[in-house]
Amino acid sequence: MLTYLLRRLLQGAILIVVLSYLCFYLMTLMPGDPVDMMISSNPKITAEDVERLRKLYGLDQPAYLRYSHWVKDILSGDLGYSRTYRVPVQELLAPRLLNTFILSITALCFSVLIAVPAGVFSALRPGSRFDHFINFISFAGISIPSFWLGIVCIILFAVWIPLFPAGGTLTIQDESTSFGFEVLDRLKYLVLPVLSLSLQQIGRFARYTRSAMQESLRHDYIRTATAKGLSQNRVVWVHGFRNALIPLITVLALSMSSIFSGAIITETVFAYQGVGKLTYDSINSNDYNVAMISFIISVTMVLMMNFLADILYGVADPRIRYV
Repeated sequence: MLTYLLRRLLQGAILIVVLSYLCFYLMTLMPGDPVDMMISSNPKITAEDVERLRKLYGLDQPAYLRYSHWVKDILSGDLGYSRTYRVPVQELLAPRLLNTFILSITALCFSVLIAVPAGVFSALRPGSRFDHFINFISFAGISIPSFWLGIVCIILFAVWIPLFPAGGTLTIQDESTSFGFEVLDRLKYLVLPVLSLSLQQIGRFARYTRSAMQESLRHDYIRTATAKGLSQNRVVWVHGFRNALIPLITVLALSMSSIFSGAIITETVFAYQGVGKLTYDSINSNDYNVAMISFIISVTMVLMMNFLADILYGVADPRIRYV
């Protein structure tokens, strides 16, 4: 087990290095850089000033040298400085990470609570009206573009029926506001982004759960458990559902990482102050430090969730051994 853990950690570290360099190199190929932006905002700048600024920011060096300097700064605890927001990257990212984490966890929990029971009951009644209804909702949720769904949610529940705010993260308040009021205020702003993210995930989770449960219910041990006189709930949830967890764990792990790192469109549509919107704005403004740290966090999140899925395989199925 220890050997497996160390090997996975080493593989993850190598993958992060390779992907971060590729992303860094691609960003250097983008048209324009911070000095070009300074030139466009100050037409009186001289050629000597431009050369001095390029040396100051290291833009006159090849990509691999700039990347090595960036890695050294990261390892020393210096995440860099945001040229757009004029603050250190760690001060900028900390509240955005918290906002995205709250949005991702809430959307994932809501999706699982709705999709898993719906998928199980759909598998138990194949061909029924409920099964057809779940399949229709699932395919509709998977097919609808996230930006379109977000706009529809805003039109329905913020314009036509003004129940929730159309965008934002929380209301600007003074320091005397109670903690309970702040929680309710944040929940009010979470409803529409969570609904937009969850509808797509519910369809995907319900389809995978239905397929995994139908495959599990065909096995001989299900017929044996039923023949022994066990209750239907025990047969379905203890014997059937546990053996259907393997593919479901994989989908949940990948979906968690994709929700966390792929909420750029949803956060942008709802002006939600999270990592996704920050990454989008940073790429548009050539804010390399913020964009690169956001990318590293996204890659690390994907690797962590895959690693967690591998560990949960052994919990769901004791026959799995790690070597």
